[in-house]
Amino acid sequence: MAASRYRRFLKLCEEWPVEETKRQRDLGAFLRQRVAQAFREGESTQIADPEACDQMYESLVRIHTNYYKNKYPRLKDTSFTGVTVEDCKMILATDILKQMEDMKKGTWRRLREKFYAKKPEEDSK
Repeated sequence: MAASRYRRFLKLCEEWPVEETKRQRDLGAFLRQRVAQAFREGESTQIADPEACDQMYESLVRIHTNYYKNKYPRLKDTSFTGVTVEDCKMILATDILKQMEDMKKGTWRRLREKFYAKKPEEDSK
């Protein structure tokens, strides 16, 4: 039975897309890593809780097939902010987040120095 579960997870991993714009934060890459950890021995892996394994697989399939997106369609493809899906993907790309982090570094450093540069006698009060 573990062999069929392993094959189902492998098939799901093959179908799940990997977003290159989200390096080290991609759900598809994380899924592949977790499947490799869970099934270290491949088809001969012993599963401690088969019911939980099946539930997890079914949940991942629902995410992958956009089950709830199709079941509850939205009137518009934007959020309350008016930002589109494409804009969100661009903003959440690793390179853009890295650039934003570099821009904020000066401000964060100043704030940290301001609040953490207390004198020892102030901490004892």
